[in-house]
Parts: sequence; C-alpha cells; structure tokens
Amino acid sequence: MLKQRSRTVRVVCGALASVSHALIELPFTLLAGMCLLPVLGSRRGKRAVLDRVGAAAVPLAQLARRRLRDAAPELVTVSYTPDRALRFVAVRWTVGLLDGLVLGTLMLATVYGTFPLWMWTVMDVDHTAEVATSGLGGLFGIFLSVQGLHGVASLDVGLARRNLGPDERARLEHRIAQLASTRAGVLNAVHDERRRIERYLHDGIQQQVVALGILLARARRSKDPERSADLVRQAHEEALRALDELRDVAWRLYPAVLDEAGLHAALETVAERSVLPVRLRVDLGAEPSETVRTVAYFVVSEAVTNAAKHAEAGRAEVRVTRHPGKLRVRVEDDGRGGADPGGGGLLGLARRVAALDGQLLVDSPQGGPTVLTAELPCD
Repeated sequence: MLKQRSRTVRVVCGALASVSHALIELPFTLLAGMCLLPVLGSRRGKRAVLDRVGAAAVPLAQLARRRLRDAAPELVTVSYTPDRALRFVAVRWTVGLLDGLVLGTLMLATVYGTFPLWMWTVMDVDHTAEVATSGLGGLFGIFLSVQGLHGVASLDVGLARRNLGPDERARLEHRIAQLASTRAGVLNAVHDERRRIERYLHDGIQQQVVALGILLARARRSKDPERSADLVRQAHEEALRALDELRDVAWRLYPAVLDEAGLHAALETVAERSVLPVRLRVDLGAEPSETVRTVAYFVVSEAVTNAAKHAEAGRAEVRVTRHPGKLRVRVEDDGRGGADPGGGGLLGLARRVAALDGQLLVDSPQGGPTVLTAELPCD
C-alpha cells in the first residue's frame, strides 16, 4: 500500500514537471514552425533552419531524459541526433498539456470529494443527500484522475523511448555485443567446469585408485595368507569409497533425477544432501525446458553449497516460482554475507544465467543475509 502511494506521489510530481516543460516546449515549437515557414521551398534553407532548431531542441530533450531516468533508465546512455530531439519536443508538449488537463480534473475532483468535510463551516446545508452524492462523485473523480495520470505517464515514457531511445541499428548492435559477451561467458564457464572436474578426479578418485592399486600389489606380493586377505579387504573398502566418490562427482556434474523426475525432485535431493537445514518451496505448474531446469538446478546447488562452506550459515531457504515468461529462483541464507558476485562460483553462475538471457542478482551485505535471485526466461 505504501509502495503504491509513493508511486502515485512520484507520478503526480512528474506530471507537474511535465506541465512546466510543456510551457517551454509549446512556445519553442511555435517559434520553430514560424522560422521554417519562410524557407519551406528551399531545401538548403530548410536544412539550415532544422540544424539550428534541432541543436536548440537537444537541451529540452535532455530535460525530459533526466525527468524520466527512473522510468526509462536506458535513455540516459543513448545518444540521439538533433533531428530526433526536435521531433520529440515538437510532439511532447501535447503530453504535457494532457497532464495539465488531468491535474486540473484531479484538483476539481478533490474539491468535490472533500466538500462534505469542510462545507459545513462556510454555509448552511439544506440538501444533505446532494452533498453526499457530490462527495462520492468527487472521490470517484479522484480515482479516475489518478489512473489517468498513470496512463499519461506511460504515454510520456513510450514517446521518449520511441524518439530518444535506441533505434533499430543500435538495438541490433547492442544485441550482437550482448551475444558475444554471453558466448565468451559460456566458454569460460565450460572451461571452469572442466577444471573443476579435473580437480575432482585428480584430488579424489585418482588418489583412491592409486591407493587401491598399492593395496592389491602388496596383497599379491605377500606370502602370508591372512595378511593378503586383510589387504584385499582394505582394497575392497577403498574400491567402494572410490565408487561412492565417483557417484558423487557424477551427481555434482548432472543429476540423473533431473531428467527422470524433474526439477522439484532434483531440488529435494539437494536439500536432503545439504549439511544445512534447507526450506524448499517450489511452484512450477508445468515443468520448464531442459536447459532452464538445468541452470535453475545449478543455481540452487551452488548457492546452497556456498552457504554451507563459506557463509557459515545456519539455514537456507529456496524458493522457485514460475511467472508468465520467466522462472524465478531465490536462495536466501542467514550467513555472514559479503559474497563477491565476481568470485569464481557466483561468476560461473552468472555466466550460465546470462547464456539464457537471464539475470542473476546478488544481495549480500556484510553481516548477512545473502539473497541470490535468478530470473530465467521460460515459455
């Protein structure tokens, strides 16, 4: 409720600024039109006037960009030509006047809506029912006016994006750069994953296999049957441990249950295998695609592992919910915080998520808690 009220206050303040800008933009547009009238028949003269008028329109467009930077942050970093600035200013004043009309309606509706509260002090009331009806009509007018301000604000943002935002070529260039970046990130993530597999095999299974070979060699050379039997028993135990370690490595690489039973079952296994108490909430509806559920699984698995190994956490909570067009994964722990988004583990997760055009957010102040949120596109 408070958030909605704060948003309404911002919209009203933005409408007031929009009206003030329109009072500058309208005379400027009229003056620009008067300057163009004498040179409409001359291409060179028309171009010269448009260049000067366009250059003068750029500061007015900058005012609009600063006013709309919260609603459309992408406008702040985009460059545009004076011609685009002129087209924007020449049309935007109509939105400002519309804001003024809605604000005037809001003020009038406020007078009528509060009429039953203050009219008793200035006049004698003979028709109470009419006063009450006027008050209700005023309240309804306030509601409609506020909704109208929100609508005009959306119109203002849309107009700015259309005229001052990135054009098709800029969007394509940005997309190409983004794809190149995510491709490089995927390659780095694959390289990191390969090195992690090598560490698992070298530091764990390889050492156990070497120990197994030594035990069997000693048993083969021993002349004492009891000693040989004891060494074979030790070798058998070492082989079982190596097999368990191999299964654990295979699980960490890709759990078979993810394909066999789906994401929910795989996350339940993560919670069961974790040394931390993990509270799991999953609301999927339909099962996401293989790529999406794989990334979601690794986000949860890595986040829970980091919470147990590095954050000194006592518990963790995992929430996976499906929304229209996206899958949201949220992992929170009560650890010490201070997680570095650029660290090896989190950077690898960010690369996995970015490869799907998703977004990974890490909120980890010193002292905790740490909240990791991944949003993955999901049809």
